Amino acid sequence: MKLEYMNEALKQAKNSGKDIPIGAVIVKDGKIIAKAVNKREKEQKVTAHAELIAIDSACKKLKNWRLNDCEIYVTLEPCPMCASAIIQSRISAVYFGAYDLLNGAFGSKSDMKQIMESSIKVKGGIMEEECQNLLKSYFEGIRNA
Repeated sequence: MKLEYMNEALKQAKNSGKDIPIGAVIVKDGKIIAKAVNKREKEQKVTAHAELIAIDSACKKLKNWRLNDCEIYVTLEPCPMCASAIIQSRISAVYFGAYDLLNGAFGSKSDMKQIMESSIKVKGGIMEEECQNLLKSYFEGIRNA
């Protein structure tokens, strides 16, 4: 786990426009091979989560749906849909910043790792305060608009 990759995920999240600021980065062999930001509002597409966009991009780059030996860094704990896709794509580790007590699927609300009997490595709370503050600012902006 390297903080430089979570920093890049945060950088992506800060460019989310009107979408919830969530960024994702996929790393293989110490190199970033995909980066993404949430685009649900921009694309009006329910599946346009940062994690899924990054997975699609990494698959295209590697010309393989199996992302063996890849790691994903994401600013918010993945939801069940994204957690399932992460496990299905064979990503070996997921590192996330803020915990999602409402929808988090790597231990906070549910645990897709257990449900899908996966051995994926999971670590949360990385740069948690920075990730939480970005989300908090976004939602305060919406409430004050």
